[in-house]
Amino acid sequence: MRLSSKFILLAFVPLGLALLLIAAAALYQGRSLAQHERELVEAQYMHARRAELRHYVDLALSTVMPLYRAGGDDVRDRAEAIRRLSALDYGNDGYFFVYDLQGVSLMHSRQPELVGRNLWSLRDPEGRLTIQKLIAQALAGGGYVDYLWQKPSSGQMVRKLGYVTALPRWNLMLGTGLYLDDVEQTLARLDDQVSGSIALTLGWVSVIAGLGFLSISATGLWLYLSEQRVADQKLRLLAGQLVRSQEDERAHLARELHDGSSQTLVSAKLLIESALDDVQRGATPSEKGLSSALSRVTDSLTEMRRISHRLRPAMLDTLGLPAALEQLAREAGEDGALQCEVVLDPPELSLSEAAKTALFRVAQEALANIAKHAQARHVQILLGSGPGGRVHLEISDDGRGFDLDAVNRDPQAGIGLRNIRERLAALGGSVLFDTRPGQGTRLEVQLPAQPQPPQARPGEEDA
Repeated sequence: MRLSSKFILLAFVPLGLALLLIAAAALYQGRSLAQHERELVEAQYMHARRAELRHYVDLALSTVMPLYRAGGDDVRDRAEAIRRLSALDYGNDGYFFVYDLQGVSLMHSRQPELVGRNLWSLRDPEGRLTIQKLIAQALAGGGYVDYLWQKPSSGQMVRKLGYVTALPRWNLMLGTGLYLDDVEQTLARLDDQVSGSIALTLGWVSVIAGLGFLSISATGLWLYLSEQRVADQKLRLLAGQLVRSQEDERAHLARELHDGSSQTLVSAKLLIESALDDVQRGATPSEKGLSSALSRVTDSLTEMRRISHRLRPAMLDTLGLPAALEQLAREAGEDGALQCEVVLDPPELSLSEAAKTALFRVAQEALANIAKHAQARHVQILLGSGPGGRVHLEISDDGRGFDLDAVNRDPQAGIGLRNIRERLAALGGSVLFDTRPGQGTRLEVQLPAQPQPPQARPGEEDA
């Protein structure tokens, strides 16, 4: 063997061994990192889901507990409680179910064919006694149960996380659950992205092997470290995005419920407690008070149904933003207390879905705040084109106005205004509030037709 061949052999044998070691280390570290990040994402996702489930069950209990604690006609109160629960739902596959403690289905809004059937011996595809497991957890003080159930929207048996609690005096189990197939799909996409990143890293190492000993050694090490950092950043970014998405969803629902149902339910609770106090003192409860409490509970249920059905307005997708704004104005003026005028000069732009949704939500939030706080009689909504290819939305009212500086300084106030600012800032838009006590309020929005990176807001918008 010639000397040059020996030098080449001596160069490439260590290089080959080094590349094999690098490839093995990349594969091992990539899989280890993927497993760690997967477990982290799944744990955070499930924590958010458990908190969401507990919130839904607490909301349902707040609807029926006044009847439960009243201690009246149990048969009538139980029937009324089941009726109220049947009106509650959320999302495409979100619903509540009620069984008696012997396993008979008493209420199931998405699968009515189950109502009246005794499912005590029902087993899932894995052989587990599903209803017995749910009832046992409810009688143990309530809690979370992981089981398989048929998803109404797809008809498939999928994994489900439920939360159940018992109402022993009524012989009832109340619960709800969230299907976890979206979690599994998200984790599968995460695994695919990790596999792609690892494959990309190994591909770079293989390509570098043909460039020569010195250049390959230096370049291979640099690429290995570089790609590992990129893969790590991508995984962490994806995990953060998943968690933020869940938090944003929960925050959105909280904003929608903030000034509506919770206050109405509290008011109804106080009225019912007052009537109960009259009964305990031997006095006749006020018929007006009970009627008012019932009316407020009914209003709360109507508000919750309205929120659930308007999380995504169908008209916005089918007929566009102008028609959706006109419908929103009609709904705001249904009771006759508020006259809402819409002036449309639709922009000659192709609005993105994000832009249309943001403008609609801003108008929705503004009208809600006007109805609750402004004591206005007339509102004008103007939609048109702004400078620089931007969409201009203006909403003005003749209400009592407010002290903008004081609201901005108070962390407990101005939630609606902050919601509007945050929503627009996420799309590169801007908002200006012009108001003072006793002189009405004007809101001006400038938003790009297509989504843009968030931009710093002018000083007067942060005021």
